[in-house]
Amino acid sequence: MGNDGGSIPDRRDLVRSKKKAEAVDKANQTRARWGFCALSKRRLQEPVVSCALGKLYNKDAIIEFLLNRDAYGDGENICGHIRSLKDVKTLVLTPNSAPAASGTDPTERTLFVCPLTYKEMNGLTPFVYLRTCGCVFAAAGLNAVRSSPPESQGEPEKDTCPNCATKFTHSIDCIPLNPSADEEERLRELMAAQRLVEPVKKSKKRKAAAADITSEPVAKKSAVPTISTASNSLRSTLALEEAKRKANMSDAVKTLYSSQELGRKETFMTRGTFTRYA
Repeated sequence: MGNDGGSIPDRRDLVRSKKKAEAVDKANQTRARWGFCALSKRRLQEPVVSCALGKLYNKDAIIEFLLNRDAYGDGENICGHIRSLKDVKTLVLTPNSAPAASGTDPTERTLFVCPLTYKEMNGLTPFVYLRTCGCVFAAAGLNAVRSSPPESQGEPEKDTCPNCATKFTHSIDCIPLNPSADEEERLRELMAAQRLVEPVKKSKKRKAAAADITSEPVAKKSAVPTISTASNSLRSTLALEEAKRKANMSDAVKTLYSSQELGRKETFMTRGTFTRYA
C-alpha cells in the first residue's frame, strides 16, 4: 500500500487525531499580571496606574494609548474603557526592599509589598487600592486595621487610610487589583452605573458656537443706531450748506429755484419750463 517494498501504514498515519491543548503555565500568567503592564507588556515601572477594573498599567503606556488609540494592537480590547487620565488612578506603592535570592531571574523578583503586612504583591495574596488616594494594601492587612465595623443596612461608615489618613468608604472605594472574572464583571457594572450619573459637559466648540449665536443679535441691534445717527448728522450738514449757498445767490438766480410767483400767469409756451437767461 505504501509502494516502498512492504511498509504497512497504521491508524496513526491515516487518521489525524485532535491535538491536545497546550498546557498553560499559570505561574507565568500570574507573574505577567502582577509584574508587567497589561497594555505594553513591559515591566511595571513607577508611576503605575490602575483603572476601575483593577488592571495594572505603566502611566506612559496609557498616555501613548490616549494620544493614539491604535498604538497597541489589542489596546481597545484591554483598556478601551479608559477615556482619559481621569479614568485611571496613580498608585502609591511600597517598593520591595528585600534582597533578591542568588541565582534567581530579576524578572521573577516581586517589585512591591504591602506597607502593613509586608506581604509581596505577587498574586498569591489579594491586594486592593483605595480609589480616593491610590494607596495599595493587602486586603487582609487593610481589614485588620479597619476603624469601623462592616457596613450594616444603614449608611456606610467612613474609614481612614492607614497610610495617608484620607477618608474612604470600604464597600465602594476598595478596588481589588487583578480581580477574578466574576469580580471584574461586578466592577464593570459599578463603573457603568457611575458613568450614568456623571454630569454632561459641553465641549469648547459647542460653547463657542453658542456664544456666537447669542452675541450676534446684540451686535446687529447696536449697529442700527450708529448708522441712523450718522445719516441724521450728514443730512443736517448738507441742509446747512445748502442754506448758506442760497443766501449768497442774487435775486435773479433765486427765482430759478423759487416757487411760482404770485400774479404770474403761465402759457403753454412757458408751463413747466424756466427761462435760462433770466
